[in-house]
Amino acid sequence: MAGTVAARPTVGFAEVRFKGTRKDYFAFDRLDVAPGQHVIVEADRGEDLGVVTAVGAVAERKCSASKGGCATPAPEKRILRHARPDEVARLDVLRRDEERVRAETRTLVVKHGLKMKVTEAEWQFDRNKLLIYFTAEKRVDFRQLVRELARTFRTRIELRQIGVRDEAALLGGVGRCGRELCCSTWLPELKPVSLQLAKDQRLSLNPAQISGCCGRLMCCLMYEHRTYVEARRRFPREGRKIRTERGLERVVSVDIWRDLVSLKDEKGERRTLPLAELKDEVARAQRSQRD
Repeated sequence: MAGTVAARPTVGFAEVRFKGTRKDYFAFDRLDVAPGQHVIVEADRGEDLGVVTAVGAVAERKCSASKGGCATPAPEKRILRHARPDEVARLDVLRRDEERVRAETRTLVVKHGLKMKVTEAEWQFDRNKLLIYFTAEKRVDFRQLVRELARTFRTRIELRQIGVRDEAALLGGVGRCGRELCCSTWLPELKPVSLQLAKDQRLSLNPAQISGCCGRLMCCLMYEHRTYVEARRRFPREGRKIRTERGLERVVSVDIWRDLVSLKDEKGERRTLPLAELKDEVARAQRSQRD
């Protein structure tokens, strides 16, 4: 009789979030993992503690949509176990200590005369690594700084340069809309935002009015862009001359929200009418020309 093959354990998939916007994806088995739980995961030369934010198919979709994609369906790193209450409390102690780390790091930056701004610091849970984020306009030679930081904090140091948009996502804040910044709460990835988005939506091109806390164009300019573009396809292009019952008229402007079109004839007289009426006029003018 043929032997039976033992069923392989099902490998789960989870997204785990750490400090700020940092997150990673992990495999797990023989664990009951749910969003909101604190877990101990494999980290670089040690262990780290984070919060589960998604599991299963949701985590896999978020992983695939993340910048550069990720190793689905089974990442190399794994969730080791659930975090104990005392470990969660210890993480809070590390977070408070990071204020001291930032202050001392900034002092050392000034000492070495480096043109860089220390944004944030993050201890790995087992203190085997200290991650320090910074911004700089140009490339910085921080080799001497890293050596002194290693002597000061007696751990492995990683300095990570980020952009101003990443800095805003990391630190958080409140936007001009009165809500928390999208990049620091729910936005999965920071994508380039071009000035053309503001032009297509007929927004003011004053940087002070369309820029976010980071000084770059607001991410929310992308949210309704497709709606604007699709709505404008129903309208004639500004500057185009069309033949109506009054002769040739030039399209001056369009109002996609009220379905209105402003025209100017060859005598300079202006008028505004609904888009549906304009289409009817154009159709009648075309029929009269054929007749």
